[in-house]
Amino acid sequence: MALIETAHPAEMPTVEPLDFLVVAPHPDDAELGMGGTIIKMVQEGFRVGILDLTTGEPTPHGSEQVRRSETETASQMLNISWRGNAGLPNRSLEPTLENRKLLASYFRMLRPRWLFAPYWEDAHPDHLAATQLVEAARFWSKLSKTDMPGPRFHPERIYYYYCIHLRLAINPNWIIDISDQWDQKRKAIAAYESQFIEGRSEQSPTLIDRFRDDAAYWGKLINRAYGEPFATKEPLAMNSMRDLI
Repeated sequence: MALIETAHPAEMPTVEPLDFLVVAPHPDDAELGMGGTIIKMVQEGFRVGILDLTTGEPTPHGSEQVRRSETETASQMLNISWRGNAGLPNRSLEPTLENRKLLASYFRMLRPRWLFAPYWEDAHPDHLAATQLVEAARFWSKLSKTDMPGPRFHPERIYYYYCIHLRLAINPNWIIDISDQWDQKRKAIAAYESQFIEGRSEQSPTLIDRFRDDAAYWGKLINRAYGEPFATKEPLAMNSMRDLI
């Protein structure tokens, strides 16, 4: 069972270093944007964690207790190694120096080799702030002569997932095949009943139907059933053209 850790990084128990850390503005953003890829990475033997920056509350049908329960259920669906919540304020997340220091402290304690952050263009201010925090905290986490906990550390790369609130005709850098992981991703999303099911019309298409259609669109572009798109600001490296599908 995945642990939802709420302690300050300085008070966290020792955690085995992660391969990937997905930073999400709110609980459910990681599942929506890259839930299938998370499941796939876990199946391939990687240690994957999620850091939710806020509780995501208030919302019309949720509460902090409800969202925590839903997050626990979704985390079990993903089978991740670690999950934490930074406890920052929903709706007013800001890339302040204090928040940058907090996030950098998480990086120093969790030591993820690679980071995932929300795509850098969005209508939701929390998402924009989250991405700015990840980029700045990645740099800060390697600083010396600081009172941040843990040894200095610098994640190798930041990759960006799409969970956006703009109707953008996006052009991703690559798409991951999640055909075998879609059903499990759907269950992880559906765990957030207060956000995607409760209080919504039962008429088709439902929100879950729309998420499936989005995944099918990205899958079609790579001749697969379902896919998830990603972006990068830095060049990708491959050992061989065999890495392409």
